[in-house]
Amino acid sequence: MRARTRIRRKAVVLAALASLGAGLLAGCADDGDDGSSSSDGGSGKIKITLGLFGTAGFEESGLYKEYEKLHPNIDIQQTVVERNENYYPALLNHLTTNSGLQDIQMVEVGNIAEIVQTQSDKLLDLSKYGKEGDYLDWKWQQATTEDGQTIGLGTDVGPMAICYRKDLFEKAGLPTDREEVGKLWTGSWDKFVEVGQDYKAKGPKGTTFLDSPGGLIQAILSSEKDRFYDSSGEVIYKTNPAVKAAFDLTAQAAEDGLIGNQTQFQPAWDTTIANSKFAAMSCPPWMLGYIKGKSKPDAAGKWDIAQAPKSGNWGGSFLAVPKSGKNAEEAAKLAAWLTAPEQQAKLFGVQGSFPSTPAAYESSEVTGAKNDMTGDAPIGPIFAQAAENIPVQTIGPKDQIIQQGLTDNGVVLVTQGKSPEEAWNNAVKTIDNALDQ
Repeated sequence: MRARTRIRRKAVVLAALASLGAGLLAGCADDGDDGSSSSDGGSGKIKITLGLFGTAGFEESGLYKEYEKLHPNIDIQQTVVERNENYYPALLNHLTTNSGLQDIQMVEVGNIAEIVQTQSDKLLDLSKYGKEGDYLDWKWQQATTEDGQTIGLGTDVGPMAICYRKDLFEKAGLPTDREEVGKLWTGSWDKFVEVGQDYKAKGPKGTTFLDSPGGLIQAILSSEKDRFYDSSGEVIYKTNPAVKAAFDLTAQAAEDGLIGNQTQFQPAWDTTIANSKFAAMSCPPWMLGYIKGKSKPDAAGKWDIAQAPKSGNWGGSFLAVPKSGKNAEEAAKLAAWLTAPEQQAKLFGVQGSFPSTPAAYESSEVTGAKNDMTGDAPIGPIFAQAAENIPVQTIGPKDQIIQQGLTDNGVVLVTQGKSPEEAWNNAVKTIDNALDQ
């Protein structure tokens, strides 16, 4: 998942959304043609199109212009859908029919297993273009088939931290120094929730400790090695004690009034950021950009960042190249360049997308990175430390559906008056119905 800010480049982005039921939407973006690459009008340039979701940051960081300057015969255009749950169903349909594809398609980490298992024959083997040694090993393997084809190059990863409001922590009598804050909950999500109880006792009225139930359960589960599938590919979310424990802890925090009652990335949740209605939130690197985009100007410098109780990964994507493109080789070269360590370092400096290439961690763009919201916090080293301890997770083809069911159709209901048992049963029913489709 990424920050969901609509962006545009050259062509107007058109997003068509249609209901899929169970709260899922289908979406597509089109720039007026069938998505295949072609010569750009009468200029003689090769047009390469990218299909993206959220804010990838390639345009904002100037990478498109830089590549076009290096390759004057290339014209780069992108189409964007804000939310991945709107973008991905359309992508899957285009891959299944092998039509309507952009030259480069972004794939979210929660969907990469399904693409690898069911659509790899439609995609170029990018191991001939990207360098395996440049990427985190587990990231490379996530997009690699059993027969050794790598159908996606990693753009970023989402090492988890906790962003918190220093002013609200101070008013609640909690420490504000990031090292001391991290010590409050080191090694235990239960301790994290206990800090929430302390905040509730003395924190400003009208605020909650955490932003949303979805953010908490996402963070807890991101720190677990096994979640929804086992290594053989069997669905285990209902029988995995780690999943039920994460659900129960989140539900208890919701019952105790420690969490806001909003669904993340919806307008009402955006308002809670703008109005400083919560003190802390689960915070992968890309979340900093989202906080900045939704906050009022006077919030700058009032945030800080501490290590999470346990390291986890939330988010991250891949660039894949459909074989059907008219200029697939040129598209593959662009994908490899955009995800190389030098470019990933630039992306982090501008957008906050944390590199999937460890060589970038020593770059000045990462070591010296600062964010307006978190002031002088050394965000690069903080996220690099978290990245070093991320567990290698088993990723399943329907991870995203299961995660969304547990949040949007599960724990959020507890903040709306449902019992934890009712919320769990509703989540299971929703997920199982979706998996049976």
